[in-house]
Amino acid sequence: MTARTESAFLAAAALVAGGGTAVVTVAAGEGVTIDAPIAVLAFLMAFGGVLAAVRVWAPRGTRFLLPPVALLAALGSVEIFRIDRDLGRLQRLWLLVAAGVAVITLGLLRTRGTVVLRRFRYLFLAGALILLLLPLLPSGLPLGGATVNGSRLWVQLEVGRRTLSFQPGEGAKVLLVVFFASYLAERRHALAALPRRLGPVALPEPRQLLPILLAFGLSSGVLVYEGDLGASILLFGVFVVMLYAATERPFYLAAGGALVAGGAWAASRAFGRVAVRVEAWLHPFEHYTGSGYQVAQGVFALGDAGLLGTGLGSGSPYLIPAAATDFVFVAIVEETGLAGGFAVLAAFGFLLTVGVGIALRAGGAFRSLLAMGLSITLALQTVLIVGGVLRLLPLTGVTLPFVSYGGSSLLANFAIVALLEQISHEERA
Repeated sequence: MTARTESAFLAAAALVAGGGTAVVTVAAGEGVTIDAPIAVLAFLMAFGGVLAAVRVWAPRGTRFLLPPVALLAALGSVEIFRIDRDLGRLQRLWLLVAAGVAVITLGLLRTRGTVVLRRFRYLFLAGALILLLLPLLPSGLPLGGATVNGSRLWVQLEVGRRTLSFQPGEGAKVLLVVFFASYLAERRHALAALPRRLGPVALPEPRQLLPILLAFGLSSGVLVYEGDLGASILLFGVFVVMLYAATERPFYLAAGGALVAGGAWAASRAFGRVAVRVEAWLHPFEHYTGSGYQVAQGVFALGDAGLLGTGLGSGSPYLIPAAATDFVFVAIVEETGLAGGFAVLAAFGFLLTVGVGIALRAGGAFRSLLAMGLSITLALQTVLIVGGVLRLLPLTGVTLPFVSYGGSSLLANFAIVALLEQISHEERA
């Protein structure tokens, strides 16, 4: 892809955001409002800024990464605006802030590259644990934790008369991937050796695996205590895949699968909230007036979709609780049909392919594992939330990257994009 083609794709995504916003307001009988040109301008500023930073500080970076991200962000922005005008406007603001985070990340790594991150792995681990513990701060403080829908995942910051809310766990996942990549790059040969045996099963040396297991156990334990079981599953999946990528030992995938199955069964027995979600997943219509209402409404919306959907502004996504966050994929499918749903999934598939390609070509174990971990983070997050809303999996409450409403998610995911661009640049340099 040439530089001109990449720019054209980003401009097209901006037009999708503006055109979709215009269709929404026209369908509501308001005509084309100021929101449409503002949407185009916001996307041009956000992705134009990131593209300029890539051209200046990571000129050899891949040109295939930003276009699918821009398309996903555009589709999400339009649907969020369709569901809630205020949230849609806030999402555009968060998009600009997230683009600024990507630019800052590229600027900080422009001279020494991503390899410098290895030196601070324990600082990243400490930072991740601090971020995960922030929601446990007492409520009522200028910076305090908040419980939403039974999970204590949020931190609220009082700024004058305004209250800003964010999920620090989104940033923690990026810091933990950096830590895992650094540790595994250094110990991958020892972890691949499997010198111990338990009957017919070969096992790694416990002292090699203990530090990373402690790090994983502490972080996931905090998430379970806070009620964020979706993030716990995501973190564990990324951890297992990175172990396999570092060692090429199927043992870790088999052991990880067994632990996931056992952990899911134990969680459904130990946590009433998990049991309720499993029951809503299996029998949503038997609990239609209660825990199954959200899932059932999602099923109804999918049933109305057809090939091309009801059309922007003609569906009823507002009937689904948390449609702009958990069920934004269903909202997109309802109004754009299977065609829109497959477009979203194709964009994610393309994004994963680009990320894994960067990992396979990266020079050095750390860069390769970092790119793989970041790519798998986006992929598993997508599988968990799309599988949940399609009733292939129980709902986990994670967001759909770049599409769901949420500033914390956008900031973390744009940092991931910047890191992947930098790794791609270093590989070719």
